[in-house]
Amino acid sequence: MIETQVLVVGGGATGVGVARDAALRGLRVVLVERHDLAEGTTGRFHGLLHSGGRYVVKDPRSARECMDENRILRRIAAHCIEDTGGLFVCTPGDDEEYADGFVAACAEAGIEAEEIGAAEALRREPRLHPGLARAFSVPDAAVDTWRLVGACADDVERRGGTVLRRHEVVSLIVEADAVRGALVRDARSGDEVEVRAEMTVSATGAWAGQLAAMAGCDVHVRGGRGIMVALNHRLTHAVVNRCRMPSDSDILVPAHTVCVLGTTDVSTDDPDDTAVPADEVRQMLADGSEMVPHIRAARVLRAWAGIRPLYSEGDTGAATRDLTRDLTLLDHREREGVGGFLTITGGKLTTFRLMAEVTVDAVCEHLGVDAPCTTADELLPGSGDGHLLTVGERLAERERNLHDEQIVCECELVTRGMLLDAAATRPVVSLDDLRRATRLGMGPCQGGFCIPRAAGLLAAAGAMDAPAVNAAVRAFVEERWKGGWPILEGRQARQMRLDDWMFHGALDIDHLPG
Repeated sequence: MIETQVLVVGGGATGVGVARDAALRGLRVVLVERHDLAEGTTGRFHGLLHSGGRYVVKDPRSARECMDENRILRRIAAHCIEDTGGLFVCTPGDDEEYADGFVAACAEAGIEAEEIGAAEALRREPRLHPGLARAFSVPDAAVDTWRLVGACADDVERRGGTVLRRHEVVSLIVEADAVRGALVRDARSGDEVEVRAEMTVSATGAWAGQLAAMAGCDVHVRGGRGIMVALNHRLTHAVVNRCRMPSDSDILVPAHTVCVLGTTDVSTDDPDDTAVPADEVRQMLADGSEMVPHIRAARVLRAWAGIRPLYSEGDTGAATRDLTRDLTLLDHREREGVGGFLTITGGKLTTFRLMAEVTVDAVCEHLGVDAPCTTADELLPGSGDGHLLTVGERLAERERNLHDEQIVCECELVTRGMLLDAAATRPVVSLDDLRRATRLGMGPCQGGFCIPRAAGLLAAAGAMDAPAVNAAVRAFVEERWKGGWPILEGRQARQMRLDDWMFHGALDIDHLPG
């Protein structure tokens, strides 16, 4: 049995943010996550650090929160953020009167928006639609979510907290009208352990309803399924948004060596509904090309979907696109008379730190602890020098170690040392764990060349035995295929046929032991 003051369920950005905030305030904290960290919604979005411009006309409160948190994260998590800047552009057919309202709303919300004119926008971004009418610069940026979540988790452990990956909640411990922790199961060993806590926080996003039901509570989170598409290189230097009310396919985010087009918004009550219909992908690409015509000719690497957890008290059944992106904290003592239990939901990755602050303020109130939040000032591990992430940093490092380090993944410049270091510093169950840690297999070959090398290195280093690494290769290929089939055409179709021949023809992975 583990005893703690705070149990956090959910290892996405919000969960690790809550755990870090609690640890910084001197509370004993345990975080449990049924999969790897950031494997759910946090790891399944486009990577945009919002300025708030996207919501400023429709949801100005959320927009202000985004701008405030954008400034804070640039300071405390610099090594996770690339300062790409952002543009809002009016393409042919867009309502230019919306742009006037956009500028006024940005001024009201404190968002630094400047009209730069179509000619200047095309000078900065030659691949934009040549017929665009107006353009505005905003302080959007790109964020590496896996690096961000990893840094938060490292800080939790450094401050004495515990992070239990691959520990699923079997049941909540409910005694005398209060939640007193949870019974969790280790997915690797099958062992079960009680984690007894004075306060339990659900940071489970779209799965919040399922966890709340274990305590007899009712939380109805609306899921908004959004599809993203990765293109094989950066078509723009900056984040590009269409200057209109939020709709499908109107965000393009440069992310490391690729760019990501997003997104859609389809209502679903199933938090595991990450289907990627091929017709929705084709429509996204067509719509996105109205903003950046070169999208039509770009090579599409992969498509995936994530579920936005949206919450609206007294939900009227409105379309998920129309629901607020604001955060919501539910105190189940006030709502249902169940003490020791909070649910934090809604919000966005950009506001995860604020969500954590609001939650831990409530935790401290319940516990009678007087400890102020310091997460707006405490730097995350790795951000001490204040240097922002740059797209060229891996290439620069490669130039320095050209004769000393072997390359495992040419697409993402993952070296042997990076791979083995990542395997040594975390419990590795799958090659997908290492993909999130290093970006292994995320380039054009989608693992076709690098995964066999990585598997051999992991087995040789003793990080996995041969049967385990064989099973890991099969699981990785299967997962990549899920994101590949909806875009199976053109040059990427040829790549996937080659990958299939290597994995199933040459290596015969389906008949390897394990």
